[in-house]
Amino acid sequence: MQTKIGIIGGSGIYDMEGLQDATWTSVDSPWGTPSDDILTGTLDGVAMAFLPRHGRGHVHSPTTVPYRANIDALKRVGVTDIISVSACGSFREELAPGDFVIVDQFIDRTFAREKSFFGTGCVAHVSVAHPTCDRLSSVCEKAGRDAGITIHRGGTYLAMEGPQFSSMAESKLYREWGCDVIGMTNMPEAKLAREAEICYASVAMITDYDSWHPDHGAVDITEIIATLRGNGSKARDLVARLPALLGPDRAPCPHGCDRALEHALMTAPDKRDPALTAKLDAVAGRVL
Repeated sequence: MQTKIGIIGGSGIYDMEGLQDATWTSVDSPWGTPSDDILTGTLDGVAMAFLPRHGRGHVHSPTTVPYRANIDALKRVGVTDIISVSACGSFREELAPGDFVIVDQFIDRTFAREKSFFGTGCVAHVSVAHPTCDRLSSVCEKAGRDAGITIHRGGTYLAMEGPQFSSMAESKLYREWGCDVIGMTNMPEAKLAREAEICYASVAMITDYDSWHPDHGAVDITEIIATLRGNGSKARDLVARLPALLGPDRAPCPHGCDRALEHALMTAPDKRDPALTAKLDAVAGRVL
């Protein structure tokens, strides 16, 4: 199998520089219209695909991002590994604005989003005990360190619905829960990537201390935007190092991310809804 790296760019990252033969391509998905066209090309001999999560010009709020269409579209263009790059707030003094965190756990507090490709007529249950790929996360960590970024390995990401930032009471509660960062977009994205059998790593770019910090108080959007710009430049440096680390030839994931549906389908073949299974052709075609 050939590696194809998919980058989902978060707030402040709407394009990807340096791609050879770069082309914006419209991808049709039975799950709706993706956030934007997908930018495809190669970087250092490795196939790449870039999708701006909010769309160019920041069209989608965290709630209206078409998560299922985005993951399905990336699967359709052959992406094998997804690196999610997203802005977040920090719950820890040592995780400072401008730092990056390689997330390995999530607490999902979103409530207004479709969270699965499966449902009535084709039921499936995948494990998200370890929702990110350790192999891919290690590659992101090395790429970040090589780029000179202050990067922290491991952290729990609290996914909130948004679009408002959290209250001080919520912020303090999430700290007590043991969360490290807070964001609005990695769920259900990570769950859907697992259902689509695509390795997924989350690179959280810290912009602020949320509202818990006694010396920072409420989130200041002007400061966030300034930090976003700096983080965007760092993220591009990290991404530019990924092809050399992953290489063009891809072995099966040692953690089984690319085989997540192996024993997940519950609905008997003769009871499956043909309309739903038709929509699952890219996501679950391997097992259907």
